[in-house]
Amino acid sequence: MQHTIENFRLEPLKEGNFIRPSLARYTQDGVEKSWEILRTGDSVAVLIWHREHERFVLVRQFRPAVYWHNREGMTVELCAGLLDKEGHSPEEVAAEEVEEECGFRIDPSALQKINSFYTSVGFAGSRQILYYAEVEESMRVGQGGGIDGEEQIEVLELDLAAARRLMEDESVARTTGLLYALCWWFSVRSGA
Repeated sequence: MQHTIENFRLEPLKEGNFIRPSLARYTQDGVEKSWEILRTGDSVAVLIWHREHERFVLVRQFRPAVYWHNREGMTVELCAGLLDKEGHSPEEVAAEEVEEECGFRIDPSALQKINSFYTSVGFAGSRQILYYAEVEESMRVGQGGGIDGEEQIEVLELDLAAARRLMEDESVARTTGLLYALCWWFSVRSGA
C-alpha cells in the first residue's frame, strides 16, 4: 500500500478529538514542578494468530507522528483501538476492532488477556489491555482495512520466521505492544 503525502505541517492544537494537551502542576517532595502531558484514552490491542495459515495477522498503516520522525510514517502494529465506546467492555471493543481492521468476527469471550500496561509514560500514560485471539477462514466476514476506508489499514500475515525478523528489524516502525506480544507468543504460547 503506497501513500502520497504532501504539504505535511504541524499546527498548534487547542482542542483535540482524542487528546487534550495539558500542563500538570504539582509538588513533589516539597518542590514545585510542572510537566506537559496529553490526556488520552485507554486502548485495547490484539495479537491475532491465523490457525490455518499459521501466521500472525497484523496491520500496517500511516501514522502522522511517525512520519514527522522518519518521513515514511508506515507502522506495523497489532490490531488495536481506543476504549471510547460507552457501555462496551474492553473485550467487546477488541472484538469489534478485529472485525473492522482485519475482517474476522470473533466472540469477545474467546479473547485471552495477555496483560495490561501503560504506554507513552513520559507524556500520556494511557493504559493498554493486550489480548490474544485465534482465527480461521470460517470466521472471515470481510477484508478489514478499517471503517469506510477512512483508516486505510493494510492487513498483513506474517509467518513465524518473518515475525522473528520483524522483531529485530529496526528499519521497520513497530510498536512496543507488538514487540511485547510477539515476545510473549514466542516464550509462552509457542513454548520456544
